[in-house]
Amino acid sequence: MLKKFFTAVGEYIILLGKSMQKPQKMNVFWKLLMREINDLGVNSFGLVIFTSIFVGAVVAIQMFNNFDASSFPIPPSFVGYATKAVLVLEFSPTIISLILAGKVGSYIASSIGTMRVSEQIDALDIMGVNSPNFLILPKIVACVIFNPLLIAISIVFGIGGGYIAGILTGNWTTNDYIVGIQTYMPNLFIYYAFTKTIVFAFIIATVPSYYGYNVKGGSLEVGRASTQAVVWTMVFIILSELLLTQLILS
Repeated sequence: MLKKFFTAVGEYIILLGKSMQKPQKMNVFWKLLMREINDLGVNSFGLVIFTSIFVGAVVAIQMFNNFDASSFPIPPSFVGYATKAVLVLEFSPTIISLILAGKVGSYIASSIGTMRVSEQIDALDIMGVNSPNFLILPKIVACVIFNPLLIAISIVFGIGGGYIAGILTGNWTTNDYIVGIQTYMPNLFIYYAFTKTIVFAFIIATVPSYYGYNVKGGSLEVGRASTQAVVWTMVFIILSELLLTQLILS
């Protein structure tokens, strides 16, 4: 079991080494990059916005209920600040990245895996094309560029969801909520959130690519590889979050 794990790690590093080389034709690379940005990023807008609005509302209501039941004198504006802090520190960078790991990761693994079992990757290799660079590098660049934008949008719409919850429930006033979200928050929190996002984006692009690229068999194996890719992507996201939290916030 341990030997199999270290073999997979070695194959993953070798695949990354082949992927991270300069593209053979930049005009082809830019076309592929634009397509990947659309497939991996733009097509995730709706899911990210929908999830963020409702979770932002839930977080704000939970914060209000906890503060309301507390014996400590907490100002009403703290609901807005706490909602913003939770979204920036944990929900938007981590939970949205886990959601994207399922949506984007399965797409990457299945698309590359299908090319492998249909021998399209073998055809690229025969033609002298660096297939890992051709297939994987545009996905890495697209995720690293676009995922921070998705997380920023998630934070904004999550805060908006908390605002809507206040209007609908009447638990806090609009003025109190706006004062809360305008309260100073350390810049380190923003740095931490977007550093995590970039690391998670790299994991989301590369781990499913590894599983898809190394599929052996037919369509059934492609499905299994997609499932494994999503599971291990989530595992590595959680482990890397623990490491980054210790390095940045400690």
